[in-house]
Amino acid sequence: MNDADRFEAYDENDKNEDEDRKASEDGKVGKEDSGGDGDGNGDPGDPGSGRTPDPDHPLRIPMPRTSVEDSGRPLPALEEPAESASADPPPLALEHHVLKALLGAWALAACSPEETAAVEDHLGDCGGCADEALRLREAVGLLQRQESLDLDPGLRTRVLAGCLDRRPPRIPVPEWATPYDAETARLDALLQDIGDAEWHAPVRLRWFEADAETSRRTTVAGVIAHLLTVDGLVAVALGLDDPLGELEAAAATPSARTEAYWRASHFPHTRSVRAPWREQSHDLVRTVGFTGGGSGRLAVPYGDCELPLHDAMLDRAFECWVHAEDIAEAVDYPYDPPSPRHLNRMIDLAARMLPGVLAVRRRTGLAAPAVGRHLVPAGEPGRSLRLEIEGMGGGHWLIPLDSAGAVGSADHEVAHVALDGVEFCRLAAGHVSPTEAAAGQLGDREAIKDVLFAAASLSRM
Repeated sequence: MNDADRFEAYDENDKNEDEDRKASEDGKVGKEDSGGDGDGNGDPGDPGSGRTPDPDHPLRIPMPRTSVEDSGRPLPALEEPAESASADPPPLALEHHVLKALLGAWALAACSPEETAAVEDHLGDCGGCADEALRLREAVGLLQRQESLDLDPGLRTRVLAGCLDRRPPRIPVPEWATPYDAETARLDALLQDIGDAEWHAPVRLRWFEADAETSRRTTVAGVIAHLLTVDGLVAVALGLDDPLGELEAAAATPSARTEAYWRASHFPHTRSVRAPWREQSHDLVRTVGFTGGGSGRLAVPYGDCELPLHDAMLDRAFECWVHAEDIAEAVDYPYDPPSPRHLNRMIDLAARMLPGVLAVRRRTGLAAPAVGRHLVPAGEPGRSLRLEIEGMGGGHWLIPLDSAGAVGSADHEVAHVALDGVEFCRLAAGHVSPTEAAAGQLGDREAIKDVLFAAASLSRM
């Protein structure tokens, strides 16, 4: 059989299949094609009928449909594929001077995608433009200064100042209490940021005692407990509750109060100590606001000495900052010094306390006596040391050397010491040794040594 006969047979089979399909739809396949009786047994050649096939009627198995490629018929013309819409557009053809003018915008990432592609393609061929592009990118990096993710410690103060400029407080906080208010707020913000585990981070408290460096190990929670108990001295003076409770009678000095509070705790302190410390600090600020500025002269006993309330609040602000730095160092937290205005007041308090400390050290033999001179009466000028504080909170103070009641006089100046403000405060906190303090010194070496060691003696736990 040749190919033409084969194609004709295939066409005949296709025609028969179409006729069978049409008859099946009309319900007449079984009767007309196979002579069946309509009982549903189907055609004798039906494999599912169960009847013996008739030799005169062989099984009709349709041949598979042929592919159009094998039929000899003409194939349809192929359509040209449309260009993809996502194909990259051809690069811009820009002149050299235009591309050079676009370098600044390219460095700032302000070019369109087409311009960016054109500039970057040009930079691979033009060395001069490539060098210029590198310089511009470096300049952009200098303009975009890295910002710290930590909030500015002065943000709270600026927000409050802006609010108070619009409406003054009904009960203002006395000016001498603002350093304590600011430092407790800064420390509270630090405590808010640390996790539960960091409350147990080890902290070493340092101070000078009898010209020897002393230290005490505790934790972050232990430091807050220490601040809570010593601030309690101010709270008691204002008529507030003492955090020591029944232990108050057995502890008068700051260190004794702290040790008593630590011993009374059967378990290590946790972050739960933050709540009473925070509440007490708020109560202190509110109470001095209600009592008015005149309450600043109220005496606050420290066991072996007394301070007026305005100095005691400044002292507590200083201690709060110092121990906040201890905590920040233990938990690797950035912490800045106080504002220059508050730092100046803290330095002024230390400078005013130095003559009394010098007098005590002379009585105990820790400082050299005023050889060849009598004690200068109170209110009279005597030998003086000029304390120059540089940088933040800077200023000049004349420290009388001959008696606690004498008056510093520039006419009797025998020595000059220059120190950075933060360095002097760390010396007064016992965090820097008097022999290692970075101080500029001029004049009487013995007087300079006495003043530097007296400054270190201001420290306590």
